[in-house]
Formats: sequence, structure tokens, C-alpha cells
Amino acid sequence: MNFSRRFLKAANSLVTLVVVLFLVAAGAYSIYALWDNAQVYAAVDDVQSELLKLKPVVEEDGGASFEELRAINPDVCAWLTLDNTEIDYPVLQGKDNLTYINTDVYGNFALAGSIFLDSSCDNTFHDKYALLYGHHMANSKMFGDLDLYEDQKFFNENTTGTLILPDRSYTLEIFACLRVSASEDAIFSPQKWQTDNKGLLDFVSANAMYIHEDIMGRINSSEEYSQILAMSTCSSEFTDARTVLLAVMKPNTPEQ
Repeated sequence: MNFSRRFLKAANSLVTLVVVLFLVAAGAYSIYALWDNAQVYAAVDDVQSELLKLKPVVEEDGGASFEELRAINPDVCAWLTLDNTEIDYPVLQGKDNLTYINTDVYGNFALAGSIFLDSSCDNTFHDKYALLYGHHMANSKMFGDLDLYEDQKFFNENTTGTLILPDRSYTLEIFACLRVSASEDAIFSPQKWQTDNKGLLDFVSANAMYIHEDIMGRINSSEEYSQILAMSTCSSEFTDARTVLLAVMKPNTPEQ
């Protein structure tokens, strides 16, 4: 009997020790995770502040020099700005769409690659429909501020942005905000709308959270209202949810 008691006591002590060690390890990991997360966001701040110093300036011919940015990363092909948000980043295109999904935030300003093109940069911005992806991050980092457009007041009052390329630039006129599944072909299959985007506009009319009817009504009315840019990021509203912002790309033509 004494042996049984001693055995149970030892077993209880061992279980208690294991539980304590587990809790200590869990606590240590939680502290590390919080520290690591803080480091990531600090890196975002550092990277963005450095990149903003290299933001291309639109020249008289409507284009801009990307020489300094491409010296750091040759995959840079554009610069996106959405007014009254923190979205002000280079746009990258790697060899494929997975190049900048899981990337080291500390190297080669790869973090800026969180905004990246669906297809070849050489052709995309000549198409009727182009698609940009961006990681969703807290504290207004990367495409985190797309959430702002889910507030109707903000959406109504903020409709502009700029897309700068080496040979031309565009004024963006935002006309719709949607929340869709990541498998939604109407949004995530840009090749469907390169000759006729009526199907896309019909989908937007039926599914958008908010629409600027005046801007949308002018799409395809002239050459300057013939191109659409979609900007997508993750949403936590449901599994595989995406927040998508749509804008008309109006080409900026230099004064004659």
C-alpha cells in the first residue's frame, strides 16, 4: 500500500512537472511570437519609409524613372497609390504568381512584393482588366487599408489614386467594393475580360457592397474609360474571403 501511494505521488509530481514545463514553453513561445510580430511590423515601417524616398516622379511624357528601384529589385514594374490611405507601394511581378506570396520581409525589399501582378507586367496594363494582389496586414500595412473602403462613408468620399509606370501613368477612379470568394472566376480570371468586360460589370452590379454608379456608367464610353484595375486582399469575414476594390484606369496624357 505504501508503495502504491509513493508511486501515485511520484506520478502526480511527474504530471505536474510536465504541465508546468508545457505552460512555460507555451508562454515562452507566445512571448517570442509577439516579439517576432513586432519585428515584422517594424520592418514594414522601415522598408516603406526607405521606398518612399525612391517613389518615381511622373515626367513630362507621362512616364517615370524606375532606375533606382530596379537597381534594388528588377521585378519592379509600377507604383500604386490610393489617396487618403497608407497604400503607397511599388508593384512587383516575379516569374510566377507565387514568387512574392511567401517571401522574406528583410531581404531585397521583398516586402514590397506583397503587391504583385496577376500576369506579365509588359502586357497587363494594356489590357481591359488587370488584377493586383496584396497581403492583408494590420496597422494599415500593405493592402490592409482596403478594409477602409468597406465603410460606406469612406468609400463615398475617397475615389482616387494613381498608378505610375515607366512609360505612362494613370489616374484611378474607384467605382466598386466587393467581398467575394477567392475562387470567384468573375474577379480572379482576368483573361475572361480582355476583349469584353460586360460580364464583369454585370457581376459587379449584382454583387458589390457599394458602387459609384456615375463612374461605372461611364466605363467603355470612351478610350479613357476602357480599362479596369482590381485590387484584392484577404478578408476574415468567411473562409477564403477576399476584399476587392475596382477602379477605372484613366490614362494621363501630357499637355500638348
